[in-house]
Formats: sequence, structure tokens, C-alpha cells
Amino acid sequence: MENGAAQPVIVAIDGPSGTGKSSTSKAVAAQLGLSYLDTGAQYRAITWWMVTNGIDIDDPTAIAAVAGKPEIVSGTDPNAPTITVDGTDVSAPIRTQEVTSKVSAVSAVPEVRARITELQRSIAAGAENGIVVEGRDIGTTVLPDADLKIFLTASPEARAARRSGELKGADLHSTREALLKRDAADSSRKTSPLAKADDAVEVDTTDLTLAQVIECVVTLVEEKRAGK
Repeated sequence: MENGAAQPVIVAIDGPSGTGKSSTSKAVAAQLGLSYLDTGAQYRAITWWMVTNGIDIDDPTAIAAVAGKPEIVSGTDPNAPTITVDGTDVSAPIRTQEVTSKVSAVSAVPEVRARITELQRSIAAGAENGIVVEGRDIGTTVLPDADLKIFLTASPEARAARRSGELKGADLHSTREALLKRDAADSSRKTSPLAKADDAVEVDTTDLTLAQVIECVVTLVEEKRAGK
């Protein structure tokens, strides 16, 4: 690199939902001039496509057979991330309760994971300044050679409170139950379960504000860059 420009840095941020993962990843990428990829949105997008096309979500064989069909494109600007399926903007429909309730089942199908993982790796490889990639299996499976791996955690209560704040009108108890159910599904699936990489830095966000979490992660990335 000329002029001693910083090396592109690949940052993997994993953890269950409700830990502040998306907000943190976007803010860190924006602050440091990195690209940003929300891998959960890609799994939601392929789930939305399956639901829209009437594929039986309870039939892994049916899901596997069409996993290669939808064209999923992720825009990686942290200030305005986009996602399209076959040219259609799906950023709103992928956040519906219908998609949320089915995403674990679709994501567990090995052919789906293989397809999306390949997509994620090609996006990360093409990020000229580096990228923050957030998900559940980035540090362990998708980008095991990432420069920095961070695993965000928080108590189920704190996570439910954040999620119900995001999901309008959701009550705390049912949100917590849904989170724990999804954790169990994602942690126990055979292909690329939700897991913390051995070399990941764990950040417990239970008692931290979003600003504190962002500051902590930015510091970790800057230290990593300085040491390269």
C-alpha cells in the first residue's frame, strides 16, 4: 500500500440477537471507513424468497433443491446498507415476524449455508478497505482467518428488553422466550452452529450503553490495525 495506508482489516462480529450486534457493527464500520455486511439479512432474504415462492419450510430437501435460485445482492455501505433479491428491495419484508419465525429452519439447511457462506466470503474478499461482517458463525466458519474476531454476549433479560424495544408492541416475556428458542436452534444445528471462536474477544454488553460497546470495538480494531 502506498503512503503507509492502513492495511484492509477484516472484522468478524458474532453473537446471538439482542446483543447490539447490528448497531455496533454498522457504527464501527462507518467510524473506521470499512464496508459492512449483515449476514443475518442474507439468511432472512433467502427465507423470504422461500416463503414467497411457497416452498415448504419444514422440508429441508425442498429447500436444498432451490437454494441456488434467488439472486441475493448486499450493499455494504454501513450508512445505508441494502439488500435485494432478484432485483427487489427486501429490507422491510425480511424483518416481518413470518420471516423471523422461519429463518432458523431455513438457515439450518447445509445447502443454504454453503450458498450464503460462499457469497459472504466473496464480499469480504472484495472489500478494498476491509469490512465488518456480523453474524453467528463468521469467526468460526465463514472467515476463520479474520484479523479480529469479537463475540458479543448479554443476559437474556437485557437482550429481550432491547429486542422488544425494536419490535413494536412485543411483550418482554414472549420476546425472551422466542430469543432463547432461537438461540437453542442456532446453537444446536449441525452445520455452522452459533459458537464463539477460540480466538475471539468476548464483550459482555449487558451493562454497557451502545456508545460504550462501539467505543470498545473501535479500540480493539484500531489496536489490531496498529499491530499489523
